[in-house]
Amino acid sequence: MSLTDLRDELAARLGRDGIVTDPAHLRTYECDALTGYRVVPGLVALPRDAGEVAVAVAACARYRVPFVARGAGTGLSGGALPVADGVVISLQRLRRVVEVDPVDRRATVEPGVTNLDISRAAAKYGLYYSPDPSSQQVCTIGGNVAENSGGAHCLKYGFTANHILAVDVVLPDGTATRLGGDAPHQAGFDLLGAFVGTEGTLGIVTGVVVRLLHTPATVRTLVANFDSTKDAGDAVTAVIAAGIVPAAIEMMDNLAIQAVNAAVDAGFDPDTAAALIVELDGPADEVEARFADLTRLCAKATGVTIARDAEHRAKIWQGRKAAFAAVGRLSPNYFVQDGVVPRTRLGEALTRIAEMGDEAGIRVANVFHAGDGNLHPLVLYSEERGEHERAEALSTAIAELCVELGGSLSGEHGIGTDKACSMPLMFSEDDLATMRRLRAAFDPEGLCNPGKVFPTPRLCGERPGPYRPHPLESAGVIERL
Repeated sequence: MSLTDLRDELAARLGRDGIVTDPAHLRTYECDALTGYRVVPGLVALPRDAGEVAVAVAACARYRVPFVARGAGTGLSGGALPVADGVVISLQRLRRVVEVDPVDRRATVEPGVTNLDISRAAAKYGLYYSPDPSSQQVCTIGGNVAENSGGAHCLKYGFTANHILAVDVVLPDGTATRLGGDAPHQAGFDLLGAFVGTEGTLGIVTGVVVRLLHTPATVRTLVANFDSTKDAGDAVTAVIAAGIVPAAIEMMDNLAIQAVNAAVDAGFDPDTAAALIVELDGPADEVEARFADLTRLCAKATGVTIARDAEHRAKIWQGRKAAFAAVGRLSPNYFVQDGVVPRTRLGEALTRIAEMGDEAGIRVANVFHAGDGNLHPLVLYSEERGEHERAEALSTAIAELCVELGGSLSGEHGIGTDKACSMPLMFSEDDLATMRRLRAAFDPEGLCNPGKVFPTPRLCGERPGPYRPHPLESAGVIERL
């Protein structure tokens, strides 16, 4: 059986507008936001509902064709990288907010609904969905479930896994099932917990029941400037050690601040070495008392700006959440890394990263979730100056440094294709074998998002690189379609 046979069957079942076969159009699915890795799929399926997702998956299983689920394509680890001659199953048409239940504080949504649209739908009830990735305006809840996404406010409220009550899933053989349920706790094995964060390797999400929270009564936000990233990191450690758990503590270094100020009128001090954004929320009396403690703990700050009102606070957060895109003003080419270190080693990690960048002759901007040690170094490079390989090696070395310092290869972006080869540094062979056994229990044929998370000889021995133009293309003689 061939891809041609599968294409004909899916065209008959989903309709001609339910598949993409044109070579030029297929290229729009060749990568996610990690654009250094590109593979053109053989076919894209565009199901309209959960039933059509099951049809597409069952057909792939029957024809033994590998498939990859895709949401908005905002992932930063190559988790949605297609398989050559495989199928991409796009979930962009599944965009309904099915129900918002203000009494039980939950919402039922389809996987293509954006993260922020859940909060928008719940706002009229005084509720919101807490996890808030920087890309929340465009990233989808299905992808959030796959990566166990975090965000600035996950320090206090937890990651995606802490806010998912149930998921409807199409398993790799096409079977539809539900993991979890409406009740906060389920008896038996925690299959929902096993599924969230497995990067689309165990099945495809077609529906999500999320937990909603009441909008906080009071919110106070400040920006504290420091003479060094080390001083800022020490302040983070002091705040947490004092028993204060802010809703968020974010850090940006001067290079990131330069980029943000050029893109967004957020008002960050252009001369400061590092800035902390700290936000407290909750009952008014508690917030005011803790806010006084917070300002005292920022004694080493060279300046503190307190948000005057909700509009000013929104501007501060607009600047922080625009940071990844804004860095493109400094360099059109960059790797976004995602590692975790213990809070007490933040200063050490940032110092080491700066030294590594200087040694490699590569600029590194830092903007990250400082409260839980989730680093996001942005490794800037020039393709024209032939810096790609050096930058990629530096990015990998930074992720591996996080493991060396007692942390993790990833906090929220996932392992995907990008860091699969580093997994043996963090996990033993027995650990990896156990994970593979779990995966095989869901997907014995290995068809569901293959080549992700786990190191393989092909991936780690013949690692795919960025697209390199042919000399004739550079000379304008031929054209890339």
